[in-house]
Amino acid sequence: MQPSSDAEKICILALMHTPGIGAVTIRQLISHCGSAFQVFQADYKKLIKIPGIGDKIVKSVLSKNTLELAERELAECRKTGTQLLSFNDPDYPVRLRALYDAPVALYTKGTTDFNWPRTVGIVGTRKISEYGKLITENIIRDLVPYQPLVVSGLAYGVDITAHRHCLRNNLATLGVMASGLDVIYPAPHQRTAFEMQDNGGIVTENALGTKPDFMRFPARNRIIAGLSDVIIVVESGRTGGSLITVEFAQNYHREVFAVPGAINEAQSEGCNFLIRDHKASIFTSVEDMAETLGWLKGAPQIGSGVMTNDPVITFEGFTQEEAQVLSLLKQRGSMQLDELAWQSGMHLNRLASLLLNLEFQGMVRSMPGKKYGLI
Repeated sequence: MQPSSDAEKICILALMHTPGIGAVTIRQLISHCGSAFQVFQADYKKLIKIPGIGDKIVKSVLSKNTLELAERELAECRKTGTQLLSFNDPDYPVRLRALYDAPVALYTKGTTDFNWPRTVGIVGTRKISEYGKLITENIIRDLVPYQPLVVSGLAYGVDITAHRHCLRNNLATLGVMASGLDVIYPAPHQRTAFEMQDNGGIVTENALGTKPDFMRFPARNRIIAGLSDVIIVVESGRTGGSLITVEFAQNYHREVFAVPGAINEAQSEGCNFLIRDHKASIFTSVEDMAETLGWLKGAPQIGSGVMTNDPVITFEGFTQEEAQVLSLLKQRGSMQLDELAWQSGMHLNRLASLLLNLEFQGMVRSMPGKKYGLI
């Protein structure tokens, strides 16, 4: 029997709240059992056989102590107008689903289509200069003909400047938070966060009520990088969250641009060094960046899910599931069976059958350690 949508979401939330279980473990459990609901239907003998799942974790799952908490949390999401997207939800961002460290679930408010055809992440220092403000304003203005979704972190400085100019230019914008959606940080940005929900929205991987602890900001930055086709660093010092975002972007094979600045300005040190070390292309104009990305002026069809790395359009002549697997292998080079199951959201048995068929077609080869790669 297939579980209801609510039952599956409750079970995913319950796994997220189960002590000693992180995203990788949840991935293992769901990949082997087929769904979060089936994880809680499994017995000790089945769960203990899953690689990497020990006695302590199995007993934590079987206690089912977090199911009631998860039910209350889902009810609170409904009460506050918060949408919960689990990684196997069809509306979950395709750009994130293909990543090895994708959030198990996202909490979101607003009107955002997470599979917007074009996305631009704009990040930078909290101590923005007048030069940085002017450049950010100009970037947003010049992005309007291309109609991307602009992603940032709702922080002071470059982030909030980008969000607010998007609102003024009627450009969709998404704020990625390091807290729960009901804990807007910093507090002075509450009004902007509310206004963004009419043309974009706010999103987090953190449960309602979560405070913006320091350790949550790097995790937030990986989501900004993962949701973006390209990252623009407007201003940055030699250290900080912007450079962490760049590291994630490079790991995810995203394009990175940095705005050059005066060599004696602390706010431009990070950007200048990114350019010097060939970790970012020099940003000269939106038009030049768009040419690099192959963008044409004019809004692409919103809701089409079309983007440069969309698995549905990358491999013609294959089914959607086959194209998804081939795209993942193309992006990562090679992947273990469990990792493929997690990223694709497929049951292991279905995935194994699909991989065998792709082997027969001469597209995929099996490798030691239950790994697969493209031929």
